[in-house]
Amino acid sequence: MWVHEIDPIAVALGPLKIHWYGLMYLVGFASAWYLGGKRARRPGSGWTEEQVSDLIFWGAIGVVLGGRFGYVVFYNFDQFLDDPLWLFAVWEGGMSFHGGLLGVIAAIGYFSHKYKKSYFDIGDFVAPLIPIGLGAGRIGNFIGGELWGRPTDQTWGVIFPRTGDMIARHPSQLYEFALEGVVLFVVLWFYSAKPRPKMAVSGMFLLLYGIFRSSVEFFRQPDVQLGFVALDWMTMGQVLSLPMIVLGGVLLVLAYRSNAEKASG
Repeated sequence: MWVHEIDPIAVALGPLKIHWYGLMYLVGFASAWYLGGKRARRPGSGWTEEQVSDLIFWGAIGVVLGGRFGYVVFYNFDQFLDDPLWLFAVWEGGMSFHGGLLGVIAAIGYFSHKYKKSYFDIGDFVAPLIPIGLGAGRIGNFIGGELWGRPTDQTWGVIFPRTGDMIARHPSQLYEFALEGVVLFVVLWFYSAKPRPKMAVSGMFLLLYGIFRSSVEFFRQPDVQLGFVALDWMTMGQVLSLPMIVLGGVLLVLAYRSNAEKASG
């Protein structure tokens, strides 16, 4: 067993405090910009580095605004009803992946209109760029000692003092880092390295993330303000991931069916 005693503050300059979690966002955006530029420089990519920079800019706005909106609406809606202005209290922290995803979806829609690119051409391009940021975010969660797991007697259990109970718990943040960050990146990066039917890479991202997130939720402590939200065992994370699994599977089927029809036609 190990007691979590990591300082969540990376740099403190007087009243200014920079948290590791915030720096992880920079890692995510920087890695997406770098990898996107790398893909754009390939002959016949159909992308310019300027377009990639613009996409990352609008995507970052979508992540931040959507992530905050999702956290407030999906996880703290009662508090929002009591104090609607709390939505804008971003300095208090609180972000939701699923809300951030909705923000990115909206940003892709704007980018598609601006550059006259197919929506799923953009989605397929950006999907492999996301997992490193997801993984970095989970490392930020672990450093901050938040979003901890359920109690465990395994030797790798971690005691998070912020829980107030000093019970060893699953380091579920690290499980998510491994699956949502490392595994998802490796699969999508190599899967998208070869030509795939339109929608296939987007579908693979949605399907795998939904499966990985739903799986780790069995080891993650349900949000205290919500508990289990469906069937007495499903967490909000699992409920929100279920549509991703379904949509991802549908997109994959449609992508390969359309590709087969073109080949036979």
